[in-house]
Amino acid sequence: MNKDIFTSADLVNRADFKKGNGLLPAIVQHSDTGDVLMQGWMDKTALLATLELGLVTFYSRSKERLWTKGESSGNTLECLAVSLDCDNDSLLVMARPKGPTCHTGAETCWHDQFARPFLSRLGQVISSRKQDVYKGSISNSYTASLFKSGSKRIAQKVGEEGVECALAGATSDRDELVNEAADLMFHLMVLLEDQELSLEDVQKRLADRHGR
Repeated sequence: MNKDIFTSADLVNRADFKKGNGLLPAIVQHSDTGDVLMQGWMDKTALLATLELGLVTFYSRSKERLWTKGESSGNTLECLAVSLDCDNDSLLVMARPKGPTCHTGAETCWHDQFARPFLSRLGQVISSRKQDVYKGSISNSYTASLFKSGSKRIAQKVGEEGVECALAGATSDRDELVNEAADLMFHLMVLLEDQELSLEDVQKRLADRHGR
């Protein structure tokens, strides 16, 4: 965690713990994908521990003590930033998960697919198409056909779409640029999945570069 963000006690001092009888709701969001991971509660001590340790720490109402996410499972949440809402009575925590966040083994505690950002949902669909091909399932989907064609063909498609995207930009055809950019993004996601990577890996790399 970039501790420079928290060199002052301003965040803790502004937090209105009195309004919630000493506790504030804390929503945890994936810093790279935008997925909402979970919701917990923080008292002042939990917030201070989160900022100091760099690991998301809650006040457990059932255990009646501080609880660092993942202290038993190892599925911790690396805290990257914390912010307050306009009324200073709710916390938004940007974090990177180490392993699944939900106790069920799911990546997020919100299991409804529509609660996730579109690109994250699209990535899941692409991954499922790849699994269908590995399992030998019959699928007429275009995505499955790409995986069947092999890595070289997928990479070639990314190159073709990249050229078409550049041409649309060079001719200032804005509508075509959006179309070609969408095609490029889709095929790039297929290529990443083919190589056992994802947009999350790309976003993480960009965030790391931005941090430097």
